[in-house]
Amino acid sequence: MPEGDTVWQTAKRLHTALAGEMLTVSDFRVPKYATVDLTGRTVLDVTPRGKHLLTRVEGGLTVHTHLGMEGSWKVFADQERWTGGPSYQIRVILAAADARPGRTAVGYRLPVLDLMRTTEEDRAVGHLGPDLLGPDWAPDRALANLLADPARPLGEALLDQRNLAGIGNVYKSELCFLLRVTPWLPVGALPTEHAAQLPVLAKKLLEANRDRPVRSTTGRRGQDLFVYGRARRPCLRCGTSIRAADQGDGSRERPTYWCPNCQAGPAPNTAAAARRAPRTARGTLSPNRPSTPPRTTN
Repeated sequence: MPEGDTVWQTAKRLHTALAGEMLTVSDFRVPKYATVDLTGRTVLDVTPRGKHLLTRVEGGLTVHTHLGMEGSWKVFADQERWTGGPSYQIRVILAAADARPGRTAVGYRLPVLDLMRTTEEDRAVGHLGPDLLGPDWAPDRALANLLADPARPLGEALLDQRNLAGIGNVYKSELCFLLRVTPWLPVGALPTEHAAQLPVLAKKLLEANRDRPVRSTTGRRGQDLFVYGRARRPCLRCGTSIRAADQGDGSRERPTYWCPNCQAGPAPNTAAAARRAPRTARGTLSPNRPSTPPRTTN
């Protein structure tokens, strides 16, 4: 699933390919915008906002896209074979071929594709919290947003883009591991020192990975992630088998990974995730769990 660092990389590729160039191809393959033609307009910039992409073009228009779970933008040179998927999965094509060797941006499987006035971008992204990789990043505000619902499980709160923008399912599980708490721990039960470190650690992880071809939270070659996707494999810290369960509020559940030995707090007893974790007093963790988060790579 694309997360903030992936979207940042995508925006960088699109900006490099299209910004400052006049569009020579504009092909929207969704019924709502089938007649839209942006050819002749110059692309001004491509900006990431959390998991959203804003492609601004001359004339005060913005192409707003979201990658969702399986969407992607691919950039191809002239005569290069398009490898992003079958043609029926293409939602939009934007190309600028005049000023430099041709660059064609192709959006595949995009669940969100909108065209709006640039002045109305808040309709699409105004609800987002501080962006971990954006100029508006404000760790204190992000933490305050998270703590506003103290009974909510930490994993669910981290995925809520209204709290802070850019964290997806991978970073949710990895952050909870690094903080040594389970994703089902109520936010209000997070020890004060862990709470203060959370937004700093989240930003550190995304910044460290925004220019990497392979995401890593461990700094170990060949062992890129501590827990995500590693169910039934040994924990890299203690050797205990990593567990997996679904977590969500009932409307949408996500696979979630944790170490039952290293991470303190409530957790499902089986692979079926608990809908909500029981409330506990803030700062109360199991006494046999270590409480100091490990250091992670820059």
